[in-house]
Amino acid sequence: MFFRAPKMIKKIFPALIWDFPNEVNAVFLTFDDGPNPETTPWVLNTLSKYGAKATFFCLGKNVEQHPDTFKLILDSGCAVGNHTYSHQKGWGMKTGTYVEDIDLADAFIGSRLFRPPYGRIGPNQARVVSERYKIIMWNVLSMDYSRRISRTVCANTVINHARPGSIIVFHDSLKAFNNLRYALPASLDFFARQGWEAKAIE
Repeated sequence: MFFRAPKMIKKIFPALIWDFPNEVNAVFLTFDDGPNPETTPWVLNTLSKYGAKATFFCLGKNVEQHPDTFKLILDSGCAVGNHTYSHQKGWGMKTGTYVEDIDLADAFIGSRLFRPPYGRIGPNQARVVSERYKIIMWNVLSMDYSRRISRTVCANTVINHARPGSIIVFHDSLKAFNNLRYALPASLDFFARQGWEAKAIE
């Protein structure tokens, strides 16, 4: 649900970006685990209707399998980021093996932005990865992937906790689509009423 990184964690992981506190009228939508030809185009069309941009943290294997869908993201003016090649959980992995998977994804994605799957990244992994990538976390998790919450709860999780500068996580996956197709328009409607721009991460 809503997640604010404790100050202690921020000290342990100084390279991780959880939000953009200096933003006064913008939020940062992000979408993990794509591209998916059955859901990503819908997300892009919905964003376009609101004049919104976002950042898509892509799996290298999905980009390899769906290059045309990946190109749609690039052509839309949205940003892309690396989410590893095969959705690796960093915890318990050797740093070298973890970085190899990230670099394999980079061959298909070509971005200096990185998000660890599940947010699971160890201190040494973070130190090594941050030498070449900007590590993007979040402070609002929509929970769109959860079958245990309704689409209304999903939307309200975002609406009730988003603030200017928030980094918000959705997923452009089939698993999340039932909640996403309601929660994303509802969230974008709310942002528009607040006068907040939805921006991509640079």
